[in-house]
Amino acid sequence: MYKLFFKRLIDFILSFFGTIVLLPFFLILVILLFINNNGSPFFIQRRPGKGGKIFNILKFKTMNDKKDETGKLLPDSERLTALGSFIRKTSLDEIPQLLNVLKGDMSLVGPRPLLPDYLTKYSSFQNRRHEVKPGITGWVQVNGRNAISWDKKFELDVWYVDHISFILDFKILFKTILKVIKSDDIYAVDVTTIEPFDGK
Repeated sequence: MYKLFFKRLIDFILSFFGTIVLLPFFLILVILLFINNNGSPFFIQRRPGKGGKIFNILKFKTMNDKKDETGKLLPDSERLTALGSFIRKTSLDEIPQLLNVLKGDMSLVGPRPLLPDYLTKYSSFQNRRHEVKPGITGWVQVNGRNAISWDKKFELDVWYVDHISFILDFKILFKTILKVIKSDDIYAVDVTTIEPFDGK
């Protein structure tokens, strides 16, 4: 019953009030990022949701679009701005996804939505992460986040799919708050962003 009905109801209620409460911060960040990123405060990207259905995820943009002399984007570490680094460490870049939750594309808790390119690389086991809606936070985010391997992430995602409950979601949300306060596991070891999944 929780998975089929109450989870969506709780998602909508919490994201609705969360959006209202965070609206002042939202507007301030939009203005700061508009200035910092030359008019581009948002990062919009196609991601697969439940059943692999593609939707547009909305985040605050933490990297600029600076390119080298050949027109190629500079490495992530060089494009991550000081403001962007702060926003990422505090997970404020995820705030706009509350709108994705209100729309119904995402849940507050679930496997993080990855890139569409990965869909053809998943094993049948790994693909089970798409049996539920993706989340703003999830079991992976409170158990290592970017500091663990892809194999471990998929293992945790599928474990969550098989054990969804109100108690588990509440536990994940609570632990997420603690993680955000401590700024734990934001980056993978020695890299600014996680290495792409290669299907292995």
